[in-house]
Amino acid sequence: MKTIKTAILLLVTVSIFTACSKSKTEATPTAKKENTEKPMKMNHEMGLDKRISLELNAMQKNHQKTIMRDHLDAVQNIVTLLASDKYTEASEMAYKRLGSTTEMKLMCSSFGDKNFENLGFEFHKSADKMSEVFKKKNKEQALKALSNTMNYCVQCHATYRQ
Repeated sequence: MKTIKTAILLLVTVSIFTACSKSKTEATPTAKKENTEKPMKMNHEMGLDKRISLELNAMQKNHQKTIMRDHLDAVQNIVTLLASDKYTEASEMAYKRLGSTTEMKLMCSSFGDKNFENLGFEFHKSADKMSEVFKKKNKEQALKALSNTMNYCVQCHATYRQ
């Protein structure tokens, strides 16, 4: 009885595998041609990931993720500071960690994609402006400036991937 169950399971598995293989081949009539396109990643909520790859090596990916996580941490801290009406501290953090510092300019220039570079520069310039807005100690204006800067984050992450 155990042998029959094992045989049936094996037969079903082979049948499913064969059916999948056939449908894959039938769906791609040019299956014999070499596929030079890179496979697209699947994002469960957005469908196929059609963002532009920056073609980063492992070291660059790690560095980029570290910078992005620091940006996210800075934004979270800025929100906390604004909630406590600590505009001066929020302004300093915005400039030092998100602004157009020499380090940030060099980092944005190192990826070899001009559009990505320009988007990065615009993000950092918006952080400079945000820093100045915070000095006015007006919560509504501060939140609008923060939202503007965050729009660059959303645009970049929607357009590019590592």
